Amino acid sequence: MDYRGIFEEAVDALRQEKRYRVFADLERIAGSFPRAIFRDSADNAREINIWCSNDYLGMGQSERVVKAMQETAGKLGAGAGGTRNISGTNRPLVELERSLADLHRKESALVFTSGFVSNEAAISTIARLLPDCVILSDQLNHASMIAGVRLSGMQKQIFRHNDVAHLRELLSAIPRQRPKLICFESVYSMDGDIAPIEAIADLAEEFGALTYIDEVHAVGLYGPRGGGICDRDNLMDRMDIIEGTLAKGFGVMGGYIAANQSIVDAVRSYAPEFIFTTALPPALCAAARTSIEHLKSSQVERDMHRRQAQRTKDVLSAAGLPVMHTDTHIVPLIVGDARLCKAASDMLLEKHNIYIQPINYPTVPKGTERLRITPTPLHTDEMIDELAEALLNVWTALDMPRDIDMSQLTAKKLNSGDLTLPTIGG
Repeated sequence: MDYRGIFEEAVDALRQEKRYRVFADLERIAGSFPRAIFRDSADNAREINIWCSNDYLGMGQSERVVKAMQETAGKLGAGAGGTRNISGTNRPLVELERSLADLHRKESALVFTSGFVSNEAAISTIARLLPDCVILSDQLNHASMIAGVRLSGMQKQIFRHNDVAHLRELLSAIPRQRPKLICFESVYSMDGDIAPIEAIADLAEEFGALTYIDEVHAVGLYGPRGGGICDRDNLMDRMDIIEGTLAKGFGVMGGYIAANQSIVDAVRSYAPEFIFTTALPPALCAAARTSIEHLKSSQVERDMHRRQAQRTKDVLSAAGLPVMHTDTHIVPLIVGDARLCKAASDMLLEKHNIYIQPINYPTVPKGTERLRITPTPLHTDEMIDELAEALLNVWTALDMPRDIDMSQLTAKKLNSGDLTLPTIGG
């Protein structure tokens, strides 16, 4: 058996489809974000601007966040020492979970090593503990949520993306006494659209379902204290489980859930992804808590973030580039072809020192390939103007389409997901 050949063939298939991913060798420069040092295959180094980071507010570069990490590592060491069940809980982690519970106005919170793990562990565990549970999952939920749904082994029903009428139809066919778990996101990271949270909460109340919302692309960025879209719209008390990340708006690492004490305690006690995993190191916990507490009281970052995201949309749209409309900080620039998308990304990096990773299938449906731009408060007006000029140069050089029917993208998006077995991730 040629085992090596099997794997090489699998990877070659991705290369043929122009879906093979190459990591950019980057060194972020502390205090100079979004600038970074890029090294090519020959180890030549040059400075570039990053336009696709999920460190949405640049908090990973915050002096106070970095200082908290450094000081805590100096006092408590680099690692956590093991799982929390065996090695105990480090004090910064206890304080971090209290901070998260307060952020979302919940009784308790539980921290995991990543947002992917928190979704997979929480959804699968909660559903397994509910006898004969039915999971109702949005068609475009993230791969981590899909993994949790599958791992639960429970019956699943997929409702069309943000389609409240379809969700109602599915709920009405399930006996009232049967446990139900509705899983969805607040901000969908590829299209930048927002879920009808209040309407879903109304349905959950009407049909006796639990609600599970993923706020990973919203925490830190929205609401008077950075609690996400639910915080902004005063809906946190209507969500049973809120899941979030420490790696995007808060700029560090880790994932979490916040809920009532009984749910959190059950997940803590039953989820193998939590029980058998080494805890986050104290320094990461201290850094994350510092970021969260700062953003609870500071609106400066959110205001500037909103301004620069809107200015980026305005400038790129005025330049005649195919910008998809969003009501959030996500700025999708539609290409519609995997090969062109990769070529555009390469040209931006090679000729203009701008890094924007191409987004291709399976992250988005075929025919909706894009450059996903994420402005931050630290992108200056000058950088935005330079970005527009570089994009125009690339669009012209590659003869890329500018007149794209955005309504057709919606149709492709909704037709791409299998309502029985979803495959689209983020």
